[in-house]
Amino acid sequence: MDWHLLGLSFVTVFLSELGDKSQLAAIALSGRCQSPKAVFFGTAGALLLTSLLGALAGGAVAELLPTRILKVIAAVGFAVLATRLLFFNKEETE
Repeated sequence: MDWHLLGLSFVTVFLSELGDKSQLAAIALSGRCQSPKAVFFGTAGALLLTSLLGALAGGAVAELLPTRILKVIAAVGFAVLATRLLFFNKEETE
């Protein structure tokens, strides 16, 4: 097992998930129910499943495309999203 990659994956996902909509939904659910453990296991299971699907999809795509092209596609995608958020967000102008 590649322990460096395991640690890097953990830290990246942990930091990116802090304060996102999933965490806010878990807070709201656990505040309304009598079983915070059930909310924990449900949200943890959902995160595990989405991470598994992402890893499997990433592995499959990596078999088809070179890493450099995948990095270019990801960079362009993030640049498009950033440009859209910065310049074409109509909610702020209303």
